[in-house]
Amino acid sequence: MADTIRSIRGMNDILPDTTPYWQAVESTLNEVLTAYGYQEIRFPIVEKTALFSRSIGEVTDIVEKEMYSFTDRNGDSLTLRPEGTAGCVRAAMQNGLLNQTQRLWYMGPMFRHERPQKGRYRQFHQIGVEAYGFKGPDIDAEMIVMTARLWKQLGLSGLTLQINSLGSTEARLAYRQTLVTYYEANQTLLDEDSQRRLQSNPLRILDSKNPAMQELNDNAPTLLEHLDDESKQDFDALRETLDSIGIEYEVNPRLVRGLDYYGKTVFEWVTDHLGSQGTVCAGGRYDSLVAQLGGRGATAIGFAIGLERLIALLEAMDALPEIGNIDAYIVAVGDNAAKQALFLAEQLRDQIPDLKLITHCGGGSFKSQFKHADRSGARWSLILGDDEINQQVISVKTMATGEQETVPWDALANYLQS
Repeated sequence: MADTIRSIRGMNDILPDTTPYWQAVESTLNEVLTAYGYQEIRFPIVEKTALFSRSIGEVTDIVEKEMYSFTDRNGDSLTLRPEGTAGCVRAAMQNGLLNQTQRLWYMGPMFRHERPQKGRYRQFHQIGVEAYGFKGPDIDAEMIVMTARLWKQLGLSGLTLQINSLGSTEARLAYRQTLVTYYEANQTLLDEDSQRRLQSNPLRILDSKNPAMQELNDNAPTLLEHLDDESKQDFDALRETLDSIGIEYEVNPRLVRGLDYYGKTVFEWVTDHLGSQGTVCAGGRYDSLVAQLGGRGATAIGFAIGLERLIALLEAMDALPEIGNIDAYIVAVGDNAAKQALFLAEQLRDQIPDLKLITHCGGGSFKSQFKHADRSGARWSLILGDDEINQQVISVKTMATGEQETVPWDALANYLQS
């Protein structure tokens, strides 16, 4: 017998007992983003590899170790998207969306070849939000305020907002040399990854997850001490706006984000309910990315939320949305009753559009059909047999109490609604 084919490690099935929670969360996110004027965009999950190596940065874990890349039959190097921002910028550039301001969002799977663990998978799902063409820090504030409203709508509390500024490209270059000088003086304390990044991308050393690097990074000079005037003014204005609205935050000078395209404002929402994978939402400004990808310069800011982590956080905080059960299950015995049940079900769906109704299919005795009705979690069983058809009535059984009533067909919709 052939071996059973199983899913790829780190690429998980989302089963029917879980998908209603995903649907409810996705619906809430959609509603809030739409209320702020953001429009959905959809773009491919496969892009040219150069899009990600040019945008994310050659010397990053994602490009060096984690991308799912392959060569197609035409000899092109293609990659399953490891994140959404680069693809969204490419789509906006290619389709002429950057000629005016844009507020966009998207949702779907991303792919990274890394060691699977709770909250970190090889196929994971994100909702991403991007805004193009807005210059001032007011759009930075709107992004953060909007995420705070998302948590409120989802019933989440206790998340901590961390913010920082990475300054302008020129400020980062000056700071980069300061950082190299500091790490060179402590080179014997650097781990292998940090040694390799010392000359190519020293800011990424600050983002190291190696506990042995913690003290060294804590004592490193901070970028906030080396900001250019414009970035400092924007960061101060952002803080003043958040203070005036009542959004609490922490300034984290070690928050650098893992992708090369970020500059100026960066932020993360973190929680201590998910262990080491505590970042639920992360984002920031990337004003140079459009030009970096060959387009005319356009200011940009965005964030992404990992849906697996968000669902896990809702579960950990006992805040999963309530899922509506099946309203009714039609139990019908006999060929004539089965045909009539389908007809009756369609009438009910016309009269009550949001009715959750299952019609039993596949035959079986009353006893076996009632077992299916019970397992469905339906509030009522609607019982149909030859006697009911002859009298044009249906027996309605309340599953929780066992009480049963006979209702005429033409009064059934009103009965169920009341």
